[in-house]
Amino acid sequence: MATVSLCMIVRNEEDVLGRCLESVKDIVDEIIIVDTGSTDRTKEIAGRFTNAVYDFPWIDDFSAARNFSFSKATMDYQMWLDADDVIEDEDRKKFQQMKEELDGSTDVVMMPYQVAFDQKGNPTMTYYRERLLKRSRGFLWQGAVHEVITPAGTILYGRAAVCHRKLHPSDPDRNLKIYETMKEHGGITDPRHQFYYARELFYHGRYEEAAAMFLTFLEEGRGWIENNISACLDLSHCYARMGKREEALQALFRSFRYDLPRPELCCEAGKWFMEQGGSDKGNLKQAVYWYLRAKDQKTNEESGAFVNPDCSDFIPDIQLCVCYDRLGEREKALEYHEKCKKKKPDHPAVLFNEAYFAGKGM
Repeated sequence: MATVSLCMIVRNEEDVLGRCLESVKDIVDEIIIVDTGSTDRTKEIAGRFTNAVYDFPWIDDFSAARNFSFSKATMDYQMWLDADDVIEDEDRKKFQQMKEELDGSTDVVMMPYQVAFDQKGNPTMTYYRERLLKRSRGFLWQGAVHEVITPAGTILYGRAAVCHRKLHPSDPDRNLKIYETMKEHGGITDPRHQFYYARELFYHGRYEEAAAMFLTFLEEGRGWIENNISACLDLSHCYARMGKREEALQALFRSFRYDLPRPELCCEAGKWFMEQGGSDKGNLKQAVYWYLRAKDQKTNEESGAFVNPDCSDFIPDIQLCVCYDRLGEREKALEYHEKCKKKKPDHPAVLFNEAYFAGKGM
């Protein structure tokens, strides 16, 4: 059975660190905590789970801190978590089974990362991240922010998920400040940094600057395919916020250069035509087309794409209900409403539609 060193970097995480470590203490073989300047009880809490607590000065570089934590590992594999991550009961069982089956031939284990949830706790956004790295390979983190290790060698896709469950929002300006500093000292030329810098600009409402950076990223043609597709979606959102509807639609269609239409993009196209036409039958039929395509297309979750399962199922169904009703095809609308009821009976849109159809005597 393989052994695992959990390597974490933390700062002022007293509210969540105990929850995280409690969820993994029995499935890892070593816990290493690197503190980058806590002023609360973070180090005290860490000390309840491990003696391997180290200080590392914060230098606006996540990779430097993570690489320091990896340097302290002594087990077969290095594993990373953020302090607001947890591994739930069923996934702990899957993780333990995976450990027992690892024979040393695997270099990287990719695991699902669940980062958004609905009101019932079901994941609404999942993607795979490099989670366990074979120590003897000497993998290093890269990137001052939105750091990453590029998987190489023999890669295994595990089924044990990590849940990212925030209690409090992080500093909304932290990443943008790091990127602005990078821009002042030589510019942002790495494609991954261009992509995430554009996202930070978007999150801060700087839509024109974000759109310009997304276009730079896309036109230079050096990005990873999944980031290219996400950039097209984000660029569309920028244009929509700027009131440039035609450009927003073209940005969605631009994503088709890179792969078959993804459900998330199809839903956005359907939404565009719904908003464009209101009760116009031509636009509504276009919306129906795109929502049906969203249901047809399946994303390979192992691709690393940001996957919203509702975009293949609930979202197109709830919108098809509206579209068919506006088209005067009320029986079809009711059919899709019934599908939605089975999936999310307590969803506000489902409850609204239930009352609507009841009022129509259906």
